[in-house]
Amino acid sequence: MPEPLAPALARLRPALLDPDGLVRAVASGRRRGSSVPYRRVELRPVELKAGRRLQVVAYDERQAHTRNAAYGPEAERAVDELLATPFGNWRVETTRGTVQLRVTKKGEAQVHRSARAAAQRLAHDRAKPRLLDPEDEFWRVVGIATPDGRVKPSRQDKFRQVEEFLRALEPVLTAVADRLARPVRVVDLGCGNAYLTFAAYRYLTRYRDLPVELVGVDVKRQARERNTKLAADLGWAGHMRFVEGTIRDAPVEGADVVLALHACDTATDEALARAIRWRAQVVLAAPCCHHDVQRQLRERAAPGPYQLLTRHGILRERFADVLTDALRAAILRLSGYRVEVVEFVPSEHTPRNVLLRAVRTGAPPTEELVAEYAELTRAWGVQPRLARLLELTPESTQW
Repeated sequence: MPEPLAPALARLRPALLDPDGLVRAVASGRRRGSSVPYRRVELRPVELKAGRRLQVVAYDERQAHTRNAAYGPEAERAVDELLATPFGNWRVETTRGTVQLRVTKKGEAQVHRSARAAAQRLAHDRAKPRLLDPEDEFWRVVGIATPDGRVKPSRQDKFRQVEEFLRALEPVLTAVADRLARPVRVVDLGCGNAYLTFAAYRYLTRYRDLPVELVGVDVKRQARERNTKLAADLGWAGHMRFVEGTIRDAPVEGADVVLALHACDTATDEALARAIRWRAQVVLAAPCCHHDVQRQLRERAAPGPYQLLTRHGILRERFADVLTDALRAAILRLSGYRVEVVEFVPSEHTPRNVLLRAVRTGAPPTEELVAEYAELTRAWGVQPRLARLLELTPESTQW
């Protein structure tokens, strides 16, 4: 039940300043009616040549700012400044357990404690930790790992893609979790063998302690039947289901989080269009091939001095990829989303490693953005599939 905020935050302070007990802490989000200088701050102890320090990494919209504070007055000042900043969420992992604190709309603290402890990792330059344990039973059940808990050589790339996709989801989860008093509705559009679907469920429920209702959508009956059986085998059938149908028309009522990993060609556009219509709070889409805009570029001459970009087939193809995703990102922004376009996994694991990450803000589009989108589509003579699905034109006022 909710409790007064100030004493709840004060109880976090000793754990944050414990060099032998703190594993990792994350502050994120913002309280209602407040603003914060960073979207996320992480704290952890690190062992340096000068001794143990409290490392504070603050992420703004452009970069990470790192400082290593000596334990004592310097670390105390750093922690006190952060506790005084109106973050909406704190997660503090220690060697004794985990505490999650969420600030409610009324300015009270909703605190959840679990006994799940973690081990300290004090190396300054450390390997990126696994988001999910490869020995977790579900990896074997879905066919990624061997019975002894090792990722199959033929599935290494898929394992890495799924893990990094979920890692990209982690920073924006608070956009959903803070606003809901019910389970988070997650929909994986074009789920295929549902490696991402099962991994997302495991990550959200076990590692983020979130109640989740998850739906996987795929056009193939075999996929639905296989995935439904695996969910039952894992004992997860009560919280996840699989639907047979197209991304565009499958009977799903709505979603808070929409995932689409390598939905082919315009299937990505169908996933984005459905997410926009649902007003999903978070959208993560890793596009696959981009034939729609490529075809349109072949049908007309490039504008102005840009013929060199499309004269050669390989360059035209790569330019079409960039143009397609730029237009998708623009339409998401015009539709009230904050959008990032990032590389979510190294290219050796998949050449299709671009990720569109969008969080709904509901902000109306600016005249400048509308004009930029209209000019770009007019200059190149293209009408992206996503715009057609949403029945939008460059001159549309119904964004």
